[in-house]
Amino acid sequence: MKRLGLLCLCLLQFSCASQDAEKINGVSFVGSREKVSQKHVDPILNVKANYAAVMPFGFARHLNAPNIVFDTDRQWYGETRRGAKQYIALLQKNGVKIMLKPQIWIWRGEFTGDLLMKSEEDWKTLEESYSNFILTYARLAEETKVEIYCIGTELEEFVKNRPQFWQELISKVRNVYHGKLTYAANWDEYTRVPFWTKLDYVGVDAYFPLSAERHPTMEQLKDGWQPWKTKLENLSGQYDRPILFTEFGYRSMDYTAKKPWLVDQNQMDVNLDAQADATLAVFEEFWKEDWFSGGFVWKWFIHHNNSGGSSDNRFTPQNKPAENVIQNFYNDY
Repeated sequence: MKRLGLLCLCLLQFSCASQDAEKINGVSFVGSREKVSQKHVDPILNVKANYAAVMPFGFARHLNAPNIVFDTDRQWYGETRRGAKQYIALLQKNGVKIMLKPQIWIWRGEFTGDLLMKSEEDWKTLEESYSNFILTYARLAEETKVEIYCIGTELEEFVKNRPQFWQELISKVRNVYHGKLTYAANWDEYTRVPFWTKLDYVGVDAYFPLSAERHPTMEQLKDGWQPWKTKLENLSGQYDRPILFTEFGYRSMDYTAKKPWLVDQNQMDVNLDAQADATLAVFEEFWKEDWFSGGFVWKWFIHHNNSGGSSDNRFTPQNKPAENVIQNFYNDY
């Protein structure tokens, strides 16, 4: 009887260890004008992703605007609450787990990290508006039983200037949603976020500069990762939280690893292999580490056949060599 009990305990421990070791092999599933159907989900299954980030949006008029407008009839379907719910339901039906990641878009694509109020009154208005935004989707996260909820994306000035608000917001979200929480800090922000111990993952949008070469070799890419990797591992140990790449990816262009955060409309020459190599370098450097939980490729459009392709120099890996890299790695890992 003792032996049987010991065997059961060992099996349970092995099972728990296996669950803990499962990596988040994710894609960032971009909201569209329309509902998703099975034909939109099949490419995610084909690439062997086990997670998808669903991203409803709120909007601000400018960098000093305190009101976040969201869930309106003027938005694309996939950016609204009802759209996010429909996306989640179909993805879950296919066995894909979810990170719900509501985000802010500032008019003309201004950087959200620079969102900064000019008066105490405006800060309080922003806090109330943002709380309403985040708690609305926290309730959706609980209703749909998603695995991870992200409470914000790249909001450095907001976090720096209103630290107490964020502590209180996390408590409010915990009262509504009972899954795991993260925040998506920009690559140059994550070391200054003051509330990692209140969350379950240290979330990082991993657009770290790695190399100034037009098409760096795999060795150069991996060398470029080493100082950043050391800092990430040390931070994980400091806060006893795993690192999660809430976004990672590269544009299919020359110099893709020089400033990976660039979202401009530059006409840099298409370089499909550079994107594929940089993507593979991330996988080979991080997925084997036990302090690293995985990540979400930026970004994946629902109309797969019309996305990316050999003449596209943007982020999506769809219909490019990088898609094969992702599929092979997610399938094997």
